[in-house]
Amino acid sequence: MKMHHTDKEELIRMVEKNKRIIYKVSFMYTNNQTDREDLIQEIYYQIWRSSDGYRQEAGFGTWMYRVAINTAINALRSNKKLPITEELDREIPCPEQDRERDEQRQMLFRAIDNLNKIEKAIILLWLEEKSYDEIAVIMGLSKTNISVKLVRIRKKLEELLNEMRYG
Repeated sequence: MKMHHTDKEELIRMVEKNKRIIYKVSFMYTNNQTDREDLIQEIYYQIWRSSDGYRQEAGFGTWMYRVAINTAINALRSNKKLPITEELDREIPCPEQDRERDEQRQMLFRAIDNLNKIEKAIILLWLEEKSYDEIAVIMGLSKTNISVKLVRIRKKLEELLNEMRYG
């Protein structure tokens, strides 16, 4: 089925409105600007290519998350797992009260980097305050499965953070 000109304009408008999704997913799965830009371009391409598969009932943002995460996971199948901390480590130091929060944030991202691709996607969506229902739709899993996985992921992150803090 060919998209009409107005459909293409609507798709561009909706993608633009939700482009934060693309940047968040690409940040989570890459560690440098070049890889990030490549992944962003690939996500845009896959959104455009699979736009005929978008069904209104899912919600555009939900559909976009699914395409972005699947694209990132598929792109990484051929590459090694990339750490995501390089850019965080280069942040400019901030005032004292912010420093502790930034250190905690960096530690959290280092811990998240140790998760597998699926766990990373689920925790990203959870940190984005998506409901279990939304996460289930995006990931193509049951709500119960998401619930169980989130309990395990949070426990795994807690263990990783404790290792980092206390050796």
